[in-house]
Amino acid sequence: MRKISATVQIETKYLGAVLSVIHDGDLLLVDAPLRQEEGREWLLQVSDLGTPKYLAMMDSHPDRVLGARNMEIPIISHSSTAEELSQWSDTFKGGTHPIGAESDRVKRVSGIQRAVPELSFQEHMELFLGKLEIKFLHRPSPRPGAMWIWEGRTRVLFVGDCVTKAEPPYFGTANLDLWLEHLEELRNWLSEGCKLIASRDGLVGRDEVNQTARFVRKIQTRLDKLDEADDLKADAAKVASQLAKSFRVAAIQQELVH
Repeated sequence: MRKISATVQIETKYLGAVLSVIHDGDLLLVDAPLRQEEGREWLLQVSDLGTPKYLAMMDSHPDRVLGARNMEIPIISHSSTAEELSQWSDTFKGGTHPIGAESDRVKRVSGIQRAVPELSFQEHMELFLGKLEIKFLHRPSPRPGAMWIWEGRTRVLFVGDCVTKAEPPYFGTANLDLWLEHLEELRNWLSEGCKLIASRDGLVGRDEVNQTARFVRKIQTRLDKLDEADDLKADAAKVASQLAKSFRVAAIQQELVH
């Protein structure tokens, strides 16, 4: 694990998302490993820091939902995420509706209803963890139920998929205008000396925020042009190939990114 502050550590070795733990005797886990056996390993790894009390699910992306179903501790999310997951089938098949995620490779997983959060909020919520006051903030840019988490003692802000560096996020449910507003808000947080933890890359800064903003604007521009396309599917495929060149990804990831 990498120590970010006196109360925050992250782990980057698992598929799906960067994992984080906020600790002050009790633990708040942020996201979960995609694979069940890695979830058990992660719980064992953090046990030296304290007792896991809650799991925060940053949004409804399948990469984090599939792992959350195995954790067996109370799950916290935004109310939109909780509502969406309550309507999912209990069985998930990754290849049915591919979104360019690690979960697309999953053939069949059951028990999805175990990932429906027990605790949720609408605009903001505060949680006391030991002597820490953790704040949950609704920031619906990548997904309607996306949230940020603020640990104020050591000034660490978890931003989920709002910022990405190594690969593009899923845009299928995104609000691009809100996304750009939230990225501008993050510049203000950075100006005040905050550390940002992104769910795909770990610790990020102003360069990554600006890179994401440029890419979101590219998406907006390309979508406007696609409104005039004669063959929408073919033209969209060409645009996807062009946009994918914005990221340096391994050959095995190129199809997912496309």
